[in-house]
Amino acid sequence: MNWKQSALLVSAGALLGFTLKTSLTKLPIRPEHALKLAKARFKELGSVSGSWIYMKPETLTLHGLNYTVYRGGITRTINDTNTQYEFFVDADTGSIISTKETQAII
Repeated sequence: MNWKQSALLVSAGALLGFTLKTSLTKLPIRPEHALKLAKARFKELGSVSGSWIYMKPETLTLHGLNYTVYRGGITRTINDTNTQYEFFVDADTGSIISTKETQAII
């Protein structure tokens, strides 16, 4: 193999590696990871007694901006009373975009 072929192979390999890295870094976070991040944030405020996350990303429009998000819920026990919260986690960054307290349906 001469130096031209070697240079061509090295260039092709570098281009392939760069392309793969770029495409893999644009993948959204997994819903399980989004739930783990949300639970950790809620645990800073007190104990968490239950949680769930919807596995399919949704589109949320907030303040005129569109986000791809995972929707989930957390149950916390505060003074022997269960309090439920709904949250939205950005599927690209893992940041909690919105939370709200919800009422239990019994």
